[in-house]
Amino acid sequence: MNYDVKTVEEYLNAIPKDRRPYVEKLRDIIKENLPEGFKEEISYGMIGFVVPHDIYPNGYHVNPELPLPFINIASQKNFIALYHSGIYTSPELMEWFKKEYSERITTKLDMGKSCIRFKNPKKIPFDLIADLATKMTVKDWISLYEQKRNKIN
Repeated sequence: MNYDVKTVEEYLNAIPKDRRPYVEKLRDIIKENLPEGFKEEISYGMIGFVVPHDIYPNGYHVNPELPLPFINIASQKNFIALYHSGIYTSPELMEWFKKEYSERITTKLDMGKSCIRFKNPKKIPFDLIADLATKMTVKDWISLYEQKRNKIN
């Protein structure tokens, strides 16, 4: 779902009240565990953690005026979503995540390319998301992003 908001606080106030505690906890876990350099802001209408222009002036290739996105959290119609660009671009990270998920969580992983869907917020594996957040620094993400971009061009 798209919310017409400008700040993270506005986003949190706009989502369904029953989801807010889970989205807030997910946000807090990510903020506490992300390596230094990522910045929290509204990105693509969601809570986003991005590489700001002062670190990566090129921005996002799709729209260079936007900072380079990394992780987004969204309250969608039927689930809470975590979008992780690093998982999408790093097969090693994807394999690590799938393995860890299967070892820690009894429910089936519901995942697209970069989107991890949590239909039951009570079953969000916050400890696994905390571990995932630590796996890639800003420098790592920029390097991987540029490698993948150069292969496309």
